[in-house]
Amino acid sequence: MKLTAVPGITPVSLASVERTTAELHTLLVRLRGPDAERDLGLETAAIQAAERAHEHRAGLLAVAEHRDADPALLLAGSAPVARPLSVEAAAELSWFAADTTPGIREVSTATTARGYPVVIVERIAVDGPGAQLQAVVLDPARPRVAVFTLHSPGGRGWLDVAALAGALVAGVDLSEPARVP
Repeated sequence: MKLTAVPGITPVSLASVERTTAELHTLLVRLRGPDAERDLGLETAAIQAAERAHEHRAGLLAVAEHRDADPALLLAGSAPVARPLSVEAAAELSWFAADTTPGIREVSTATTARGYPVVIVERIAVDGPGAQLQAVVLDPARPRVAVFTLHSPGGRGWLDVAALAGALVAGVDLSEPARVP
């Protein structure tokens, strides 16, 4: 999976859990301002995101930032599936996600710039702030998918950071070996 650089999306190193945690925490503190250095919630979020990225062997852990939005975490990776999936399979996946997952605000399908079908699931927290978007890019030529998860704990400016993630997903190239910008 090859990703193009998108302004506003800053990747962190995946060399080790400790390095990922440190880089992510430093980036989040920079975005939140000097008072954030003492915010234990940011440190906990960085630890949890780093551990999750390494546990799932992610190809990308990044922060999506926009001047009018809370920073959001973006996790991406590819995974094998039983068989190559088609556009019809994307529609089936979309129906399944909408039918079985509570709290979904919207499920839709799209196509990337390179013609890959995408299933997009957006969840908005009902009982407080926060939003999550998951985009599953299907590779009809090979038995694999690329999964992108964007999470904003605060939710402020959600559409702005979701648009950044959308630009990254739109440019994904599954024919290339794994490379992150």
